Formats: sequence, structure tokens, C-alpha cells
Amino acid sequence: MDAIYTAAATATHGRDGRAVSSDGTLDLALGIPVEMGGNGRGTNPEQLFAAGYAACFGSALGVVGRAAKVDVSDAAVTAEVGIGKQGEGFALAVTLRVELPDGIDAETGRRLVEQAHQVCPYSNATRGNIPVELVVE
Repeated sequence: MDAIYTAAATATHGRDGRAVSSDGTLDLALGIPVEMGGNGRGTNPEQLFAAGYAACFGSALGVVGRAAKVDVSDAAVTAEVGIGKQGEGFALAVTLRVELPDGIDAETGRRLVEQAHQVCPYSNATRGNIPVELVVE
């Protein structure tokens, strides 16, 4: 792959520190979720992954929608990223909830979401590594 763009960010102090992008646009306090024993102050890696995946998937849906001449510009994608124990370590699981605009029939909507799942870089990166469930609403 020839990279068109490369993002860089540095995190210090792990889940209870700070994350800053190389251009300074992203500068966030990180915090451990209450459910994992933290105080919940600050964002966490799962939230960042969810936001990135949702945005990327929404763009992929736009690409396949335009190719099919179906207007999906008002679609909303919610990525739910779960983390849990797996063996000695931890693992992730994702549910992508895609809310399509009115007027798109269920069969067309499902087909577009499945096509977006084939072209989305996040989907391609996670395929075979973590479970990703697609829910069309």
C-alpha cells in the first residue's frame, strides 16, 4: 500500500494520560472507564476507536451509495466498541449500527451496508481479527 496520508499521535501514561496528534489538533485527556476501575474522567481508546470507525464507515457508505445512485448522505453510523477479557489478555468486539435515511428499502440498505463493510479501511483492518456485527436500522 502507498499511503496517501499518515496520521500520528502520541499517548503518554497509557489509559490514564494524554493523547496528542502530531499537528496538535487532537489533544485529549485520557481516562480509564468506571467499569474498568477508573474515575471515568477523560476519553478512552475504545471511544476514539468507535469515533474513527463510525466516521470511516459513514464515508465508505457514501462511496458505495453514490456508485449505486442512492442518497445516503443523511445516514448515521454508531460504532459500539466493547472490550473484555479474553484468555490472559483483552479483546475487542464491534457493533456498527447504521441508521439509513427514509425511503431506502431494507434490501437496498442491507446491500449498501455490506458493500461499505468491504471497502471501509477500518473494516478491512479488523476483518478476521475481531467480531464486527452490522445492524441496519
